[in-house]
Amino acid sequence: MARIVHSKQAWVVAAFICLRAADADLILYNGKIVTAGARFSVAQAMAVKNGKVTRTGASAAILKAERGPSTQVVDLQGKCVLPGLIDAHVHAIGAGLSEFKQKLPPLDSIADIQDFIRARAKETPAGEWIVVPRTLPPRLKEQRFPTRQDLDAVTTHPVAFDGSYVWSANTLGLRISGITRDTPNPPGGEVVKGPDGEPNGILRAANGLLKGIRDEAKFSETERQQALETMLKLYAASGLTTVGDRAVTAPDVATYQALKDGGKLPVRTVLTWRINSGGPIEEIEKEIASKPWKTNQGDDWMKFGTFKVTLDGGQSVGTAYQRMPYGPYGRQLYGQTNPDARGTLFVDREKLTRIFRAARNRGWQLTSHAQGGAAIDTLLDVFETLDKEKPIAPTRSHVMHGSFMSDEAIARMKKMGIIADVQAGWLHFDVPALEKVFGYKSMRYFFPLQSYAKAGIVMAGGSDHMIGHDKDRAVNPFNPFFNMWMSITRKTREGVEIYPEEKISREQALRLYTNGPAYLMFSEDKLGSLEAGKLADFVVIGTDYLTCPVDEIRRIAPLATVVGGKTVFGTL
Repeated sequence: MARIVHSKQAWVVAAFICLRAADADLILYNGKIVTAGARFSVAQAMAVKNGKVTRTGASAAILKAERGPSTQVVDLQGKCVLPGLIDAHVHAIGAGLSEFKQKLPPLDSIADIQDFIRARAKETPAGEWIVVPRTLPPRLKEQRFPTRQDLDAVTTHPVAFDGSYVWSANTLGLRISGITRDTPNPPGGEVVKGPDGEPNGILRAANGLLKGIRDEAKFSETERQQALETMLKLYAASGLTTVGDRAVTAPDVATYQALKDGGKLPVRTVLTWRINSGGPIEEIEKEIASKPWKTNQGDDWMKFGTFKVTLDGGQSVGTAYQRMPYGPYGRQLYGQTNPDARGTLFVDREKLTRIFRAARNRGWQLTSHAQGGAAIDTLLDVFETLDKEKPIAPTRSHVMHGSFMSDEAIARMKKMGIIADVQAGWLHFDVPALEKVFGYKSMRYFFPLQSYAKAGIVMAGGSDHMIGHDKDRAVNPFNPFFNMWMSITRKTREGVEIYPEEKISREQALRLYTNGPAYLMFSEDKLGSLEAGKLADFVVIGTDYLTCPVDEIRRIAPLATVVGGKTVFGTL
């Protein structure tokens, strides 16, 4: 008898819980909800409770089963809902600080750079450096690196141009730094000379020779937090609900943690620890062992993702470590004096193996910045060595960028279960210049998205956003709709389709910015699709992503962005 009473009580409690669970916090209906689940279904309605999706389906059924007296009910009036978009690769703190004190103008040509210098000269005390913020030469109208003569023409201040791994300086900047025709090249770097034997201002992996340039205006921690919060809000406004910051240090972790502790993270964040690999291997191993961090440490709002090493430079400045030489055109575009040069490998294979082994033993997922083809091959060699010791696939380790891929490299990735972290937007901006350097045939495997897909390799889309607050004009644009459009069209800024056989479908492009990054981040059970039990992260748009004219995709603007059931941008 006691057992019967107990069973009745349990049934009553269970029924009450079910009844309460049916009282959704939010119902969206009369729309087109793209779930992006395994079957890629489209529903009319979706219910949300306690920050999670409870059900999707037909409007009438959802309203009947899930609506309660306090449920917020939103008639979408035919609007489209996508899962929260994920950018797997940004640099949020640096990007936030880049326009924290003043807005940056577009720098699309050397004339724009000169105008920028003139404007800064009016407000910069005599003798102080003017630094042109990071600008990539392949994206300049002239498709060449600014020389000291270009920088001399507009001011008497010392001037430095930040081209990422390669800088340039004007005559006064060189003189202040003591750089002459007799200055020895630093290890792995070059003071580039002109036909007259004098420095032409270009410093290839040698900007450390410049003297007196101040660090990022020495922002206070409060300013860093404000800049980061501003940047994360801009990501939310673009439709992003999760971002992966792909190069953090201990101070950066503290900045993120302060925002999280204050409840000021508008989007979810996954942090990649980038270590300085330039010191002795024994010291690097000790540093890895000393840090308490590891992959998946944290919670749904902020956690650690990947351990990173920078293996080579960048294709935009001719330092990516390539299988083929940069050739004669490399002189114009990069100031490259040796036509046989193939770029720079910053870490040799043996050292990278030891670094990665130490990190994996601490519980890290592994990746390396590897743009050039030879760098990719080196990274895969190291992954194969580790794979023989213990299968690497469970770590979901990946190639970061992997710009110049190959059939062989793709096959090796497939065999080991290696993931690809890709930036399709670079196709739009960089191919016109890179094609002149390497030739059209060498661009065949420049972000070969369809080849990845056919090989069954998981892809995580990202922008590599570094500088600027404008989602479409930044370096690199963080507008996820632009990047999805580029994955679908492969249309360069000159309007030419580059290897159209590597296009992917709209469904694949959406998965590139939802399912793929969620998997890379070990969050596929919570993020990446709108299915029962997953976190209610989504974006509402006024355009039907699946059927609109393809060129409209890049211009889609979110109406609302929702993270964990709470609106962080716009209005439902």
